[in-house]
Amino acid sequence: MKPAAIPFNRPTIVSRELHYMSRAILAGHASGDGPFSAQCQELLQSLTGARHVLLTPSCTDALEMCALLLDLQPGDEVIMPSFSFVSTANAFVLHGAKPVFVDVRPDTFNLDESLVPAAISPRTRAIVAVHYGGIACDLDALLSIARAHSLVLIEDNAHGLLGTYRGRPLGSFGDMATLSFHETKNFTCGEGGALLLNHNRLLERAEILRDKGTNRKRFFRGQVDKYSWVDLGSSFALADLLAAFLLAQLESRDLVQARRQTIWDSYRSHLQPWAEHQGIILPTIPNNCDPAWHLFYLVLPSLQARSRFIAHLRTRDILAVFHYQPLHDSEMAHTLGLPNQPDLPQTRRAADCLVRLPFFTDMTEDELDRVIEACLSFTL
Repeated sequence: MKPAAIPFNRPTIVSRELHYMSRAILAGHASGDGPFSAQCQELLQSLTGARHVLLTPSCTDALEMCALLLDLQPGDEVIMPSFSFVSTANAFVLHGAKPVFVDVRPDTFNLDESLVPAAISPRTRAIVAVHYGGIACDLDALLSIARAHSLVLIEDNAHGLLGTYRGRPLGSFGDMATLSFHETKNFTCGEGGALLLNHNRLLERAEILRDKGTNRKRFFRGQVDKYSWVDLGSSFALADLLAAFLLAQLESRDLVQARRQTIWDSYRSHLQPWAEHQGIILPTIPNNCDPAWHLFYLVLPSLQARSRFIAHLRTRDILAVFHYQPLHDSEMAHTLGLPNQPDLPQTRRAADCLVRLPFFTDMTEDELDRVIEACLSFTL
């Protein structure tokens, strides 16, 4: 019998997800800000070191809340990598900012901190640091730049929950940070996210923005005798039904992370000699970083080589995929009339040459062996 195809991702139920969801339904509070949401937020606050955590329906929503908290004015600029998911730019463009795209480093594909100062102008308001693959940006350098220019640092930590930089959790460095609980992430509730705040002064307005622009939180705390519309906002709270699913995932974090690290290490150890012989590059982990074990990628020598490699794995019923296309050269960037930039060479290299291997928590040893064997049978 032909073995089953190996997908790129497979969402995993790891413990009490269905039990907790049943409890949420029976308790009669399935909408936002219920008891499971409170437990998730408290646990995430402990795990990330953030001062405040607010669950959101997606990481995209959390990024939009960051944009609203910036009070952006037309013409304001936000520096970010071009090699990122569209939400990194879209969230700020929706609220009036102009993205200023900067190239990424050749080793980690994170924002190249050495290029950020030249991108700063009098209209710059913030820097968005995307921790690609759950491996930290150079946060020492980015924090120093942000402070020197009175800029807000935002960590787009969609990939990096439980990753660290110099032993400190990602998400605890920036003024604000965001998380993703999409089904492709280490911990999921299907679709979900979180906004992390590291300044007390941001919390009250963030609660208002998240609650449709009302001061309902203050009303529930007895601080006002009625609540009303006081600011901009939207429906940015995660349903408690989904928070119940998420809590079970987070409670199993040690099991999840141990398994994902085993898969990552197995890819690395088995593929390293082959990759060196073929001129293929494996992920780099800087000495001061502990990764989140979110994904495993290869960097092929060319776009043609990557296309051949993906096709080679498909003949063996294995789905490997490429990742982001350059935001600075996208159709939307041209529609917005963003200034033409010289091509960002490392962004282009990542877009053309990077391929992600199947990676999910309940990947079996047989599936892992099949992917490794298929890789080793490929030659340039």
